[in-house]
Amino acid sequence: MKNFFYIYVLRSLKDNKYYVGYTSDLNKRVKEHNNGMVTSTKNRVPFILVYWEGCLNQQDATTREKYLKTAWGKRYIKNRIKNYLTG
Repeated sequence: MKNFFYIYVLRSLKDNKYYVGYTSDLNKRVKEHNNGMVTSTKNRVPFILVYWEGCLNQQDATTREKYLKTAWGKRYIKNRIKNYLTG
């Protein structure tokens, strides 16, 4: 079976800020974030997964991750999860 890659957006329940990343094992990665095992987010736990996308290869996933970290990408995410945010 072919590996898939996931781009994900987490929201910190501590500071309400978002984190964008990518992984080949989404469940494991979210657990790593919440267990303080990721250096860049360990002081912002706990997190909830608010958005994810799948890609067929790592290069597409990293390109998409970089885009979602730009101003345009952040706007895209806010529009995609608008109902969640206004809830």
